[in-house]
Amino acid sequence: MLSLNNSLSRNKHYSIKTVIFLFGSTIYLMHNIHNITNIVTNKGRSLIDASSETPILLVFLRHFGCVFCKEAMLDIGKKNEEWANRNINVILVHMSNFEIAETYFEKFNVAGIENISDPSCSLYASFGLGKGSVSQLFGLKNFIRGFQTTVKGIPIGIRQIGDGFQMPGVFLLRDGKVLDSYIHSSAADRPDYESLMECCAN
Repeated sequence: MLSLNNSLSRNKHYSIKTVIFLFGSTIYLMHNIHNITNIVTNKGRSLIDASSETPILLVFLRHFGCVFCKEAMLDIGKKNEEWANRNINVILVHMSNFEIAETYFEKFNVAGIENISDPSCSLYASFGLGKGSVSQLFGLKNFIRGFQTTVKGIPIGIRQIGDGFQMPGVFLLRDGKVLDSYIHSSAADRPDYESLMECCAN
């Protein structure tokens, strides 16, 4: 068992062949329940192969109608070229098909980014990302942050593509292992991607 406080301890690595279950503030690691070695991106690469080539920032998005999903794509778009120059590649996981996803990627500055389609949310579940509670999805923080993002010009979507209750998350992968992660306590949380990548500089 590994304790967490939004992100895992940076000195504890675990295999991405492991299924992760979250309960309260504790992570339970259960082996050999769900094999993800056959999960491939839109470019035909498996997660295992991709992470053996470079560190991978695996970002599980909210549904595309969510303002925080759009904010996350814009945040990643601003830094993606810099990260690629540092040999860190981003793979987005979403709940749409590839064609619809690309229309959103083009709108929010991540056109052509490598991605995985997971409409059943099975990969989300394999990484321990469950459904949000009322407070995680509709709490005061969500309304405040939602207002702040719309003031910045990020539009609220009427169309919901994917499971509106699905929570997001971020994982840094290397050589088939999770080096670090950010587990959202609220859908409105804004990950510090740079801090997740600190271990890659060591």
